[in-house]
Amino acid sequence: MDFDFSDDQEQLRDAVRKWVDKGYDFDRRRAIVAAGGFDRDAYREMSELGLTGLYVSEENGGMGMGPTEAMVTLEELGRGIVLEPLTQTLMTSATLQTHAPTELQAAWLPRIAAGEAIVVLAQQERGARYQLNRCATQAHEVGGKWTLTGTKSVVAVGDQADAFVVPAMVNGQGGAQLALFLVERQASGVRTQGYITQDGSRAAEVVLSNTPAQLITLQGLTALEEAQDIGIACVCAEAVGVMDKTLAITVDYMNTRKQFGVAIASFQALRHRVADMKMQLELGRSMSYYASLKLHAPADERRRAMARAKYQLGVSMRFVGQQAVQLHGGIAVTDEYIVSHYFKKLTQLDMTFGDTLHQLGEVSDRMQETAGVFA
Repeated sequence: MDFDFSDDQEQLRDAVRKWVDKGYDFDRRRAIVAAGGFDRDAYREMSELGLTGLYVSEENGGMGMGPTEAMVTLEELGRGIVLEPLTQTLMTSATLQTHAPTELQAAWLPRIAAGEAIVVLAQQERGARYQLNRCATQAHEVGGKWTLTGTKSVVAVGDQADAFVVPAMVNGQGGAQLALFLVERQASGVRTQGYITQDGSRAAEVVLSNTPAQLITLQGLTALEEAQDIGIACVCAEAVGVMDKTLAITVDYMNTRKQFGVAIASFQALRHRVADMKMQLELGRSMSYYASLKLHAPADERRRAMARAKYQLGVSMRFVGQQAVQLHGGIAVTDEYIVSHYFKKLTQLDMTFGDTLHQLGEVSDRMQETAGVFA
């Protein structure tokens, strides 16, 4: 299998890296966090690079690219711990393009690709943990028009987004089933309460009360699983970028910090710990590639792959983050020093779309009879 990137993919990586290095430095990030954890101007700059339209077809004004290009992009955004929710944009644009009616696609995909509209997934509910099929939000149809009632938690930029993709339960002749809907933030019955999350990004509680909605698909669970798997692949790629930069900062610090008149990078025991960090980074990178390459696989195979990848990335993120803190010492947990922000980002990514313990359970549940030594 050829793991070399094409010229177009390398040019995309280079463009995103240059923007992160020059246009999204640590000082700008700190200012964005202080201002609320989201900057529409920064998101617009990402759209000018074509990033918001990666998964949107060319017919709808997008780039018409795929998982590998998304992986390359998220790695570079991870290096800069960028706060703006590109992963959410990729998830929702792919969902709309694959499952939404033509008129809904025409109304939203060109705006998403141009960065004019931000559409995010409002899926998480209190008590649901990471179970996608646990949903208390209810959908009702009267005269061909839908309304939703329920509460969604930790919705990325929920008080700033233009619309939400919302799972809700529909009661039919065959019993209750999960469906997906599009809800505009300015629609009647929508209330939002924004807040800052641990990594400095913005999220919100979103309350829907008899809110008008547009049906995306009645096959909601299938579509939601596809969306989350795209999200997992993006999180894995982003985590690789965060770990890569965390390791680089740690090595630079060790080459600068001196004890007993010599750089601590010369201490063999510490060099071994850095080698272990590098090993965990490369394990995570290989599983990130695996996740992105499996996004177009059949559903069962794809879901197994995402669980395996997210589990390994969880292990790697925890190890790299904790070792970086240990090798820096007390300065690594101060808000003024950059490594503390990378550590918080790794911790939050670990819990996004299923933490390590949850994914270990998913791997176990999806294990086949031929797994392990009997394969």
